[in-house]
Parts: sequence; C-alpha cells; structure tokens
Amino acid sequence: MSRIAYLDCFSGASGDMVLGALLDAGLPLDDLRAALGSLPLGDPAWSVEADRVDRSGVAATKFRLREGDAGDEPSPEPRHVHHHDHAHDHAHDHDHAGGDGHHHPHRSLKEIVGLIDRSALSAPAKVRAGRLFERLAEAEAAIHQMPVEEVHLHEVGALDSIIDIVGAVHGLEWLGAEAIVASPLNVGSGTVRCAHGEFPVPAPATARLLEGAPVYSSGVAAELVTPTGALLVTEFASSYGPLPAMRVDRIGYGAGERDLPKAPNVLRLLVGESADADVGHRVVVMECEIDDMNPELFGSLMGQLYAGGALEVFYVPVQMKKNRPGTLVTIIAAPERRTALSEIVFRESTTIGLRYHEMTRECLERSSLPIETPIGTVRVKVARRAGRVVNAAPEFEDCARLAAEHGLSVKDVQALAHKAYLDRGSD
Repeated sequence: MSRIAYLDCFSGASGDMVLGALLDAGLPLDDLRAALGSLPLGDPAWSVEADRVDRSGVAATKFRLREGDAGDEPSPEPRHVHHHDHAHDHAHDHDHAGGDGHHHPHRSLKEIVGLIDRSALSAPAKVRAGRLFERLAEAEAAIHQMPVEEVHLHEVGALDSIIDIVGAVHGLEWLGAEAIVASPLNVGSGTVRCAHGEFPVPAPATARLLEGAPVYSSGVAAELVTPTGALLVTEFASSYGPLPAMRVDRIGYGAGERDLPKAPNVLRLLVGESADADVGHRVVVMECEIDDMNPELFGSLMGQLYAGGALEVFYVPVQMKKNRPGTLVTIIAAPERRTALSEIVFRESTTIGLRYHEMTRECLERSSLPIETPIGTVRVKVARRAGRVVNAAPEFEDCARLAAEHGLSVKDVQALAHKAYLDRGSD
C-alpha cells in the first residue's frame, strides 16, 4: 500500500484553503511559521495564524495572513487581514485588496526565485516552489502579451502569493503522500473584478492554469477557484476523479473567507493508505547513462525530478564506451508521471536517449507517528507488514534540527527518539 491524499474541491480551492486543510489535518503551525520565517522578505511586519471557524455547519481551520507592527498588542480583530484583489463576490481570502493603505513590492519572477533559494526549505521544495512561480508568471505573460522576465506578479499579490505557495509546498512535503488525487474543481460562476477590469469566472489567469484539469460550475455566484488554488491543485495532483479506494486516517477542512448559501465553503483533504485489491502496484523505471555532463548539474537534476513527482532517483557510477567513466541515472515513478519526468531529463541533462519499462512494486504499509522525547517532538516512520511492525526509524530532519538546537550529535538524538518510541508501548 502507498500513502495517498485526496483534495476534494467541491467548493473550489485557494491557497489559504489548502493551508487551512493541511493545518486541520495535523501540520504543526509552528513548523509552518518556521518555514515561512526563513524567507528573507522585506515586507512590513507580518504573521500567520489559524483559527477554528464554522462554514455551513462544518468546523474548519481558517488560515490567515495578518499584517501590522511587530510591537502591536494582540486584539480580537487584526489591524489588517490581507484579502485579495478579486472583488466583492470572491469566496476565498485570496488576492490583494485595493486601498488598504499597505504597499507591497510587486516582485519579478527572478526576485521571488532568489528569495526561495535563500530560504531554509529543502532542495526539492525550493525547486517545486520556483516552478510554481514560473507557471504563474508564464500564465500572466501569455495573458498580457509580455516577456516572462517583465512580469510582476501583482494579480495575486506579492506577499500573499509567496506565503500561500511556499507554505503549501512545505505542507504537502510534510504530508509525505506518494500520490495526490483531486476531484474535478468547482469554479463557481458570475464575474470577478481584477486589476485590468471585470472578467467572467474563472478569471483569465485561473482559466489558463486550469488547462487540462476537469472543471465544472455548481451555479454558485462567486469565484471559487483562485489563481493560486488552480496552480497548487494542478501542480500536485497526479490524477483527477472520485475518491480512490483508501483507508483514511486523517481528514482536514480548510475554510474559505465567507459562508456560501448552499454548501460549506471548505476544501476537504483526506489522507490515508491506498486500499487497492492487488498487493503490488505499477511503477515505471526510467534509465539513461551520461558521460559528458558537468557534475554540478546532477544535484539540480535530482531536485527537479523529485519535484516533478519521482518516487526514487539514484546515481550509479558506470564505465561506458571508449572506457569513459559515466553515471547511470535511474528514476522510479508512477506510470502517469513518465512524460513529465522525461521532459525534465531531456531539459536538464545532456542525454539524448532514455529507456523505460513498467514493473510491479510491493511496499510495506507506512505511517508517521509524532513521538515526544525529552528535547522535543520527533516523527518516527513506522513500517508494517500484515499489521505487524517490522521497522521504525526516526525522521532524520527532525533529529538533525533538535541536535543543532541542543548541541547534541544526531546519532544521540536518534537514540533518544528510538527509545521514546519503544517506551510508548504498542501502536
């Protein structure tokens, strides 16, 4: 079985709804704050918060970006909650609000990618976040008929889009799902006011980002899918359709900004283990040998492949024709990711050929348990076969972080985590 996540977009999708659903499903808010706080943003003081709200009888988590001076006293109402530029019928808390007195830099794609590269995100997360902004810039460039390098991402707001996109990339990486499936997206109806005038729903940038994804309208007179929501769903979803066969162990509800008259304005996230009838599942194995590439490029290639959905990427030294040393590149992925990953290989490497074949792979059942140790929480990966635990391993990143914070060696923290796991008793 494999870890799978399902995005139920029956009421659309936006960046803040994705983050709300992840937080509701267990993403620690402090971890999200740490990831976002590592971005070298020059904006005025800001913070992110989450609170419980009711949407048509469904309890959900509302993710909020608040702005104000760092020394402001907390109050029940924020000095400013950042909303977005999509007008009065906008159902989600998602783009710049005009006339709020806050002026944020409208950064270029190059500037945003530079901020991401200087953050503390993992290498695959940096690559994926960068690609998301590239897609966003390409959509706006095509709509406004200008070069990508001249695009300033003002339609979705500078600070808002960075927080939503980078936060979602971090949160979905934390989730650890091997596959993400999405329902068709309910886009809403009516019109929306953007910086360049009033447009029918979905707005031009949203419509372009939704190309290839199944969409529909339930008739709700509101913009239900925002540009950032469209960007995130289409980037991470490997397929679309009804809820797949799975054993659900986490459910999260991310709230939109306001109540809708006929349905809860939430994005639902279901996470669990796939429950396919077959013991194994199909994967594609892709390979090529390279003997003429700058070694520095192999790291970038691996990051791009993982961000593109590869399950495994590894390199093996080989001896090639004419006695030249080379590198065997092997990629394992879901069969539906083959075309996209092939494009990455040909774009990011010097190979002129790529071979592939499909095979069946069997994996142990896996889950992640938060374990309390004397120095902090460590996630432990637990592997089972037929319900029996056969392996338990502390997450290296958690151990490395705690080791740095407390001046310990990583192996000592690993030992603490393993002992705490064993001391807790049965699972």
